[in-house]
Amino acid sequence: MTKSGARILVVDDEVEIMRALQRSLTAHGFEVFTASNGEDALEAISHYRPDLMLLDLGLPGISGLEVCKRVREQSNLPIIVLSVKDAERDKVQALDLGADDYVPKPFGMDEVLARIRVALRHSAQTQAGTEPSFTSGPLKVDFAQRLVQINGQEVKLTPTEYDLLKALIKNRGKIMTRHMLLSQVWGTGYGTESHYLHVYIGQLRRKIEPDPAHPRFILTISGVGYRFSSED
Repeated sequence: MTKSGARILVVDDEVEIMRALQRSLTAHGFEVFTASNGEDALEAISHYRPDLMLLDLGLPGISGLEVCKRVREQSNLPIIVLSVKDAERDKVQALDLGADDYVPKPFGMDEVLARIRVALRHSAQTQAGTEPSFTSGPLKVDFAQRLVQINGQEVKLTPTEYDLLKALIKNRGKIMTRHMLLSQVWGTGYGTESHYLHVYIGQLRRKIEPDPAHPRFILTISGVGYRFSSED
């Protein structure tokens, strides 16, 4: 059982889903608050100051996308979107607005709990400050020296490859949409040039992945973007 005691706000207008999440999360040691619309969600965030929000996009009144936008303008509260499978456009837009992850409906509680743990870990690491280096299995990145190594051997990356790897690692565990990565690495004028990203992801995988055909680090999120695996 999780003993974090983290505060979680569940926002969903489907009463059955909201109650099921509330029961399960409470049983795993979380303190749970609920809201069934966007207005109540924003008020609950201000009143309860949760550590994480589970957010359904299909809300009455203020939409889930608008809630996501308003929250991200004011805080770094981790946001996990609950999305129906056929709402890919809304999923991508929510991630571009600053959501950290999404869980497709219908979902299993084990997956929801795993995503919550990842988001809370990432939030804690961010609050603690940016680490000077990163290590995962055979991969080591020294950000101060811009040095990348695999099994102790230096890997030569182009400046763009390095910036792409750095952006993915700094947001590890989070889904990065193609638009987000293009804007961060190439600049805001390159938000639609997905072919650039596809080429550089392929090059980067060939240089750092033990098996580029079955990536361990840079995972493809179909129809959305990429996520750097936060698990060793």
